Amino acid sequence: MSEPKRQVWGGFLRGINLGKRQMKMAALRDCLEAAGFTDVKTVLASGNVRLSAAGQEGEVRARLEEAIKDQFGFAVGVVLRSGAQLQAMLDHHPFGSLDPEADLTRHVLMFAEPLPKDIALEGRPRDTEIMRIDARDIYIATYRQPNGRYTEHVEEVLKPLYAGLGKDRLDTMRNWNTIEKILK
Repeated sequence: MSEPKRQVWGGFLRGINLGKRQMKMAALRDCLEAAGFTDVKTVLASGNVRLSAAGQEGEVRARLEEAIKDQFGFAVGVVLRSGAQLQAMLDHHPFGSLDPEADLTRHVLMFAEPLPKDIALEGRPRDTEIMRIDARDIYIATYRQPNGRYTEHVEEVLKPLYAGLGKDRLDTMRNWNTIEKILK
């Protein structure tokens, strides 16, 4: 019997390195390698990891979350995207229409489960713009505000979304630069 086919995954850990939920990326890599994941590479120090694993998304996510909890002593939600899904995100992102000279940052809010099909969010032009809403991802451009911050109004713009979804949805937001690095 042949070994199950492995594929590349991008894992985005929710809420680490805040308060007592500290995790060194070298320790995360070692933990995941010990749990049987291969080609493990962490990206930046904010809980982003590329790895190879066999199995469906739910199985891989459960194994990741269990290994992390066993090693670090606290539960961490992981939003996963396959290598193919990440490549599609990179190939078809909506940020090409943005002014390349504008002082802004690009983000993607990723959900573990599909969003309701009728989601609509009201962005703020030249502040917090909702570029596109996909099945599990929301693409956001945030502009530098007078106080120097870029994401000053993101929570306010997303408030209606969370009011409708409730608090049990696993999500995490990443700077687009992280997405661009995860497959490299």
